[in-house]
Amino acid sequence: MVKIDRVVTRGGDGGETSLGDGTRVAKDSPRIEAVGAVDEANATIGVLRLHTGGDGVADAKLARIQNDLFDVGADLCVPGEAGDRLRIGQGVTARLEAEAKAMNAGLPELKSFVLPGGTAAAAYAHLARTAARRAERAVVALARSEPINPELIRYLNRLSDHLFVLARALNARAESDVLWVPGANR
Repeated sequence: MVKIDRVVTRGGDGGETSLGDGTRVAKDSPRIEAVGAVDEANATIGVLRLHTGGDGVADAKLARIQNDLFDVGADLCVPGEAGDRLRIGQGVTARLEAEAKAMNAGLPELKSFVLPGGTAAAAYAHLARTAARRAERAVVALARSEPINPELIRYLNRLSDHLFVLARALNARAESDVLWVPGANR
């Protein structure tokens, strides 16, 4: 369990912050950019949870994903070998994939691109999906310059897939899938 005694530390006033191993890095470093993007995805999922309409199953999945994203952040904040530090494993990625597959099984076949929108819940799921994609891009960029746990990229990739399918499921529940029609604006 994490114990936080102080929120205001003034340690970052000079544009640096501490990683989990105590190393000081610039706040605009690729590692901190990745941690921040994951945090943004987590916060966006928190907003999505407000709009799932009391769907306990969706809310439980999203709460679990938020906890996963804290673990992703913990994994990112400690560079180098795992040691006794928390690292994301294949199990959480496999769970996301299985959940997406199960949700997708009950949906009509996708024959077009889907416009982000429909119900409020689905729109927020799409927003969370794009935040997850941004986090994935930030982690990929970090991986080009520093070693990371490769499971992080797979997890974030599956997360965006999961959120896409969830958006479709939320719209299907409300029967309001919004399909993209080529040339509709002409």
